[in-house]
Amino acid sequence: METKPYTVLIVDDVPVVREALRWIIEDEADLTVIGEAGDGLEAVRLAAELLPEVVILDVELPGQDGYAVARQLKMMPKPPAIVFLTVHADPLSRQYALEAGGDAFAEKGRGWLSLIDQIHLALANRSQ
Repeated sequence: METKPYTVLIVDDVPVVREALRWIIEDEADLTVIGEAGDGLEAVRLAAELLPEVVILDVELPGQDGYAVARQLKMMPKPPAIVFLTVHADPLSRQYALEAGGDAFAEKGRGWLSLIDQIHLALANRSQ
């Protein structure tokens, strides 16, 4: 029995980062990108419209920061798993991400494979 891939919304204000994320995520058989947003307001609107199972969420966004977006997404009837992707590796950023409803935390400096691991971790924890 073949399972359908998990749906992913990418949220980052840098177009080249979104493009790279799409390539990396689309290489995974169990993940498919269904949308991209470049700011916090667009992220909330697209998430409500597309109902992704996973949101890759940058912290620093125009309009609303990633923490505010995460809090809104977690109020949805079927909230997505949220994987924060950021350059901020400090403990306080991790704490804020957790408090905002983040399911996983990936540092941009650790490479894309680390992000894929965090996506799978968030999905595994969500299904428990």
